[in-house]
Amino acid sequence: MQRKSVDVWVGLFVVLGVAALMFLALKAGNMSSFSFAKTYEITAKFDNIGSLRTQAPVKASGVVVGRVAGIRFDDKSYKALVTLTMESGYQFPKDSSAKILTAGLLGEQYVGIEAGGDTANLAAGDKIARTQSAAVLEDLINQFIYSKAAEGKDDK
Repeated sequence: MQRKSVDVWVGLFVVLGVAALMFLALKAGNMSSFSFAKTYEITAKFDNIGSLRTQAPVKASGVVVGRVAGIRFDDKSYKALVTLTMESGYQFPKDSSAKILTAGLLGEQYVGIEAGGDTANLAAGDKIARTQSAAVLEDLINQFIYSKAAEGKDDK
């Protein structure tokens, strides 16, 4: 009887451990928020997507309204083509804009949607025309260094 009780507790502990590992794996892979709600896909072209990944959130006013479904390179326009899967409960005007933002200083990147003023809404297959690329930290540092070097040159 004592042996059965120990076996049950060990089994329960193993099951909880496996469940915790699955939870951590889903969180690390940014896949913990599966949704079975109806969706529609829209696309947006960006000059630079930084470190944007598939399954990254699409947010409007801080609320997750969709996910990045796919990223590919358009060899005709030489831009990144990002496919966004939006939840059908959230509708945005056709003249909305999209930008790639960063959560925190060095955090994950996500797509931010800013609503426009058009009366017609985006539908499946539409493209967001107004986009703003990711701010690349290295480029910002280089601009700062060059501006400081130019200031020092002008002082002489």
